[in-house]
Amino acid sequence: MKIRKEDALEYHRRSPKGKIEVVSTKPISTQRDLSLAYSPGVAFPCLEIAENVEKVYEYTGKDNLVAVLTNGTAVLGLGNIGPEAAKPVMEGKAVLFKKFAGIDVFDIEIRANTVEEFVAVAKALEPTFGGINMEDVRAPESFEIEQRLCKEMSIPVMHDDQHGTAIISSAALLNALTVTNRTAENLKVVVLGAGAAALACLSLYQKLGIKTENVTVFDKDGHIWSGRSDVNSYQAPFARHHQRQLSLVEAFQGAELMLGLSAGGTVTAEMVAGMASNPIIFALANPDPEITWEEVMRVRPDAIMATGRSDYPNQVNNALGFPYIFRGALDVRATAINDEMKIASAKAIAALAHEPVPDSVMMAYSDTKMSFGKDYIIPKPVDPRLITHISTAVAKAAMESGVARKPITDFEAYKDRLLQRVGIYESISRSIIDKAKKAPKRVVFGEADTYKVLKAAQILNDERIAIPVLLGNKKRIAELIEENFLDLEGVDIIDPLEEDIQRDIFGKLFHDKRKRKGTTLHDAVKLMRDRNYFGPMMVATGVADAYVSGLTKNYPSSIRPALQAIGRRDGASLVCGMHIVRTKRGPFFFADTTVNKNPSTEDLVAIAKLVAEAVKLFNHTPRIAMLSYSNFGSNVDVDTQRIIDATQILQREMPDLVVEGDVQANVAVREDILHENYNFSMLAKHGVANTFIFPNLFAGNIAYKMMEELGGAEIIGPIVLGMNKPVHILQLGSHVRDIVNIAAFAVVDAQVREAQS
Repeated sequence: MKIRKEDALEYHRRSPKGKIEVVSTKPISTQRDLSLAYSPGVAFPCLEIAENVEKVYEYTGKDNLVAVLTNGTAVLGLGNIGPEAAKPVMEGKAVLFKKFAGIDVFDIEIRANTVEEFVAVAKALEPTFGGINMEDVRAPESFEIEQRLCKEMSIPVMHDDQHGTAIISSAALLNALTVTNRTAENLKVVVLGAGAAALACLSLYQKLGIKTENVTVFDKDGHIWSGRSDVNSYQAPFARHHQRQLSLVEAFQGAELMLGLSAGGTVTAEMVAGMASNPIIFALANPDPEITWEEVMRVRPDAIMATGRSDYPNQVNNALGFPYIFRGALDVRATAINDEMKIASAKAIAALAHEPVPDSVMMAYSDTKMSFGKDYIIPKPVDPRLITHISTAVAKAAMESGVARKPITDFEAYKDRLLQRVGIYESISRSIIDKAKKAPKRVVFGEADTYKVLKAAQILNDERIAIPVLLGNKKRIAELIEENFLDLEGVDIIDPLEEDIQRDIFGKLFHDKRKRKGTTLHDAVKLMRDRNYFGPMMVATGVADAYVSGLTKNYPSSIRPALQAIGRRDGASLVCGMHIVRTKRGPFFFADTTVNKNPSTEDLVAIAKLVAEAVKLFNHTPRIAMLSYSNFGSNVDVDTQRIIDATQILQREMPDLVVEGDVQANVAVREDILHENYNFSMLAKHGVANTFIFPNLFAGNIAYKMMEELGGAEIIGPIVLGMNKPVHILQLGSHVRDIVNIAAFAVVDAQVREAQS
């Protein structure tokens, strides 16, 4: 994946700037709301807390709020760049906390260069936060700071640079020992790097059984041994007594584990070749490992290797740990994150790698053979099971070690709450993109003379989601590429006006389709000058796999040429449009939102069948509500009767499909109403609706647009269903992200059709 400087800068500066914002969790729309939120109502919780300080957790967001705290003295691979320059990283950390564990974060960058200054600021923050995640603080100061804060504060504190890597690599170590049939007690270890992360790793490894006398440590000045006078108090326990200072090559001889937290390129193939059989190599330097996976495999194919990179097996990624560790600690209101909790999290991560890998994870990495072994000793960061496994283990360890102030009594219910908190099902667009990457298809864009389409094409090409084909004036497209610093080298650009032979071929084929509908041969050939006809004909003839258009034209103008050139698929009585509406409660599927104005009973049945099939492509089981203004025949008239009839036909023809109607929208998604009043319904028995068939186009179109603008939902679509070949029409003015999502679905659509043919 290519990450360009200008893309990263634009991502951060576009409005709203940065990556986080504060949103209200309560309504603030009426005078009463304001009076409850602030004066005079706010006085009541204030007085309750003043009387019993523990009630701060009951009346405020403290129990779900973490400070990401830094002084910017050791940022990523950038060094001491200062607190302001560290802010983008801390905002990024905040996003990961929210994304993976549903934890709210304030990033706090402080100008505190001494231990005393840092400790004083952190301690002063305790009334505000449920926990503190120290980040990017240089060693050795970070050791003393963390030790003091853990001792002097009653909320969980963890320096992720130290313990995050220690916990994840410990999980990898436990499984590597299993694969190689070794024990920790006798393991011969060489360590490159003696900073915060390396020493924290060694500390945790010791608790897993590794012996200090079997460890040889190197820093930037060489072997740490008893003859050196420049070793700090944290490194001193690893300064072994030797007659002389060892070289790296000597230390590697017969070593069984190499832990690298130093710099890229510091380990050679010669060193690795001298290690014991089935060596364990953790080359964790960021951004480039001490030695590449390819170099290791060339000389030691028997090695088990882990790095910090996602393009190699066994990625040691701190995102596997810190969100879930803090989640578990917060949920039991722990006073600390102790060694028992760290070890529990490492063991939970290690255990998860032994379980069958979910399809969604294998799909994300285009690997259907992922299973426990030398190339899979730790789970992937996208594994949706991490939160339930790790947070639960951490919470239990906190309770057993006596630091939990709010024990959990029902862990099964707790796991359900965890999944609801992070909206585990919201990754629908990612799952489609992951599917598309497995077998990219040629997607033709009819409006390539626009910046948004070109930018989307660059992303699709860079990330190998699709093979874009651009239609338009070559000179104008080249100018736009140059003006916007885009990289579309190797992408096909076709100007239909220059394709005389192809226009003639397409025109004759189009004439055969439309000659009994008033289209002459001359008109058919002339129409091929229009990209909205030329593009669909590329798909109709197999020159391309899918067509995407509509960014600059209204919907009817974009879909009509495709219908004429490609037509409906066999067995489909109509074409319809579906939007995916992503909310905090998960994704919902709306149809018809773009094509059929006043669908008949038969049309509603056809729409529901097409949508049910599409929903399954997104790895969801459709639960359909045939929407109306009445509930189960409470108001019967011409309009509601067609909805009732359509529901009955669907239930008769597709008995395994969960479908109900007529039903009001609020009832369809309210479990309590369904059970109290309509417990006979399929939605009461199988779960609330996730798929909505609207009675007409007006209702469907209005609903998804209001959800987007007023409800804050993310919209994916429209997705065209029922075409003979993949054609998808963008909404006028779509964003770049929308174009990428639609193109990804177009690829998956083509993949499915290819598999069925």
